[in-house]
Amino acid sequence: MYYSDEVIEEVRSKNDIVDVISGYVRLQKKGSSYFGLCPFHNEKSPSFSVSRQKQMYYCFGCGAGGNVFTFLMEYENYSFVEALKFLADRAGVDLPEQEYSKEARERADAKAVLLEINKLAAQYYYVQLKNSQGTQALSYLKNRELSDDTIKAFGLGYSNKYSDDLYKYLRSKGYQTDMIAKAGLISMDERQGAYDKFWNRVMFPIMDVNNRVIGFGGRVMGDAKPKYLNSPETMIFDKSRNLYGLNRARSSKKPYFLLCEGYMDVISLHQAGFTNAVASLGTALTPGHASLIKRYVQEVYLTYDSDEAGTKAALRAVPILRDVGITAKIIRMEPYKDPDEFIKNLGAEKFEERIHKARNGFMFSLEVLERNYDMTSPEGKTDFMKEVAKRLTEFDEEIERNNYIEAVAAAYHVGFENLRKLVSKMAVQTGLAKPVERPKSTLNREKSKEDGNTKSQKILLTWLIEDEAIFRQISQYITPADFSGDLYKTVAELLYEQYESQDVNPAKIMNHFTDEEEHREVASLFHTKIKELTTVKEQEKALKETIIRVKNHSIEEATKRLDPTDMRGLQRLMDAKRELQDLQKLHISIN
Repeated sequence: MYYSDEVIEEVRSKNDIVDVISGYVRLQKKGSSYFGLCPFHNEKSPSFSVSRQKQMYYCFGCGAGGNVFTFLMEYENYSFVEALKFLADRAGVDLPEQEYSKEARERADAKAVLLEINKLAAQYYYVQLKNSQGTQALSYLKNRELSDDTIKAFGLGYSNKYSDDLYKYLRSKGYQTDMIAKAGLISMDERQGAYDKFWNRVMFPIMDVNNRVIGFGGRVMGDAKPKYLNSPETMIFDKSRNLYGLNRARSSKKPYFLLCEGYMDVISLHQAGFTNAVASLGTALTPGHASLIKRYVQEVYLTYDSDEAGTKAALRAVPILRDVGITAKIIRMEPYKDPDEFIKNLGAEKFEERIHKARNGFMFSLEVLERNYDMTSPEGKTDFMKEVAKRLTEFDEEIERNNYIEAVAAAYHVGFENLRKLVSKMAVQTGLAKPVERPKSTLNREKSKEDGNTKSQKILLTWLIEDEAIFRQISQYITPADFSGDLYKTVAELLYEQYESQDVNPAKIMNHFTDEEEHREVASLFHTKIKELTTVKEQEKALKETIIRVKNHSIEEATKRLDPTDMRGLQRLMDAKRELQDLQKLHISIN
């Protein structure tokens, strides 16, 4: 870590977690905690809990959790040091100046190093574009009518024809081959060695919401395949959690986003004054993208290509956006293919007119659906309306469903009541009228695989953090050594130290960890769900069983590791067995 534990704790303690998270998530107090919709996964019922007492957050739906540092690391994609600096500035804490030697950089977390490498690569590509070897790439951008200001604003560049050009440059700056590979900028080959992933391409730096380069897209110069090549997934680049142009669009005053298919569409729209344009990164729109968009706007205008593939992509995107509460509208650009082509031929004013004429996403999907039916025959129209009714059942909210039934009835000249009855009938026939059994999340599947002892340790740590009386009763029988795994042992040691110093603070324990995944795991240790136990007697019984299971597992593990010649180890094992016998006789009370 760059800063002392004292400095980190000062910054954390001066940033109340409820106040910080309230700036991102709408929270409502329930009992001693605050609840809201989780910003890290799609949900309709609040399962995101923030505790002022623990100074921690935890989502019982997806498992996201941690302290105030973790939240910013996950939400803003900050490294630990960046989150620390942000919160220090917010609280008015002056951080001591740090000198970064070569050794210090080697100690830096990998995320920060990858960001450094990507930033340097983007600068290098930009310089190459302006040099003689970048003439063809610069001509390509000029032919696409991009101004110098636009090229500079988006940091566009060029990767040379030489296959190890960037690699040699980054190595000359002191970066190790393995880190350059982890940044996704080189590939490794037994025969060729390390070589650049991007060469002879126009380069589009991909930035996160904080204007940091996290990846690249490259458009080939010539006929090579693939035409567009994107960075692979890395520690700092997740396609499903980032959008091209979001770093600029988030500052737009427009209450909606223009969602495009490609880099050039976004750039052309921004140059034309539509600074709220974004695009998914070489992949179809995902629920992750939709959740990310929901943080900024409630409405999206889809500007996908007007060909068949673009229409299908738009139709797939509409329900994904609707599921997170975003209204989607479709902009049609015929006779032109995409926003870039449209604006070049008709200009920004005409494109603004198309925005105002955008079609409601659901109603547009019905217009496309019509093409599959003979609407001039009674049978064809009846079959069409049955399919429409089936789609209308997908609206969960009754008032929203009725509003769409009314709109469809007016558009297709059928009675509102007749269509409403058909929708109800289709819901019964398809089983949609019954409660839908939601598929278990990946996280829940992983949790089901946990062995009983791991679960017991989590439950015990949750109990210990919430009730000092329990700690006082069992601390002589259960010690940190009884917990298995480095992470659990470390957390138990820190917790026991806090109890002895009478300063129990779970959020402070998390300061010991700087990795986002460790934060998530540690947070779960203090928020493990304990099945509903209605009486104190049931709780006490469950607690005792949990403690005995942890102690018994500890003895079993110690027995496996015991060297027959280790007399001290044998004595410790005998003591532990006596402690287990005492535990079995002990009555543990829950206040």
